[in-house]
Amino acid sequence: MPEIGENAPDFTLPVTGGDPVTLSELKGHSVVLFFYPRDDTSGCTRENEDFTALKDQFEALGCKVFGISKDTIASHDKFMAKKSLTIPLLSDAEGDVCERYGVWKEKKMYGKTFMGIERSTFLITKDGTIAQVWSKVKVPDHAAAVLEAVKAL
Repeated sequence: MPEIGENAPDFTLPVTGGDPVTLSELKGHSVVLFFYPRDDTSGCTRENEDFTALKDQFEALGCKVFGISKDTIASHDKFMAKKSLTIPLLSDAEGDVCERYGVWKEKKMYGKTFMGIERSTFLITKDGTIAQVWSKVKVPDHAAAVLEAVKAL
């Protein structure tokens, strides 16, 4: 997992509703990347709804916000339409970006072990360095906490 002060790993990923997003092309803007396990599940829906509710405030601060999961763009489009979400979602179907950001981890649920995305958020400064990392995110109040961190940049 990249640490505070390190350069954020660059990537290019497909995004809902537009041309692929390349992180290095967003220099000059702060960027929030929130990695979540799966479209249309309760915690992931709540997290996306919370970031959507604060989108205008992030934009007013010049901050770009993206959700990332391994779901396809088709899945993301369906999820966004069903839940009226407006935060762009990136598809890391191959899992390369999840690996480079250290969020692809062994997880346990109901006594079973499996690999999956550990809910994590990265705040990246205008010059492309990691300003803050949230691991093992608990959804309630998380988007608001990230907004406060962006205000403090």
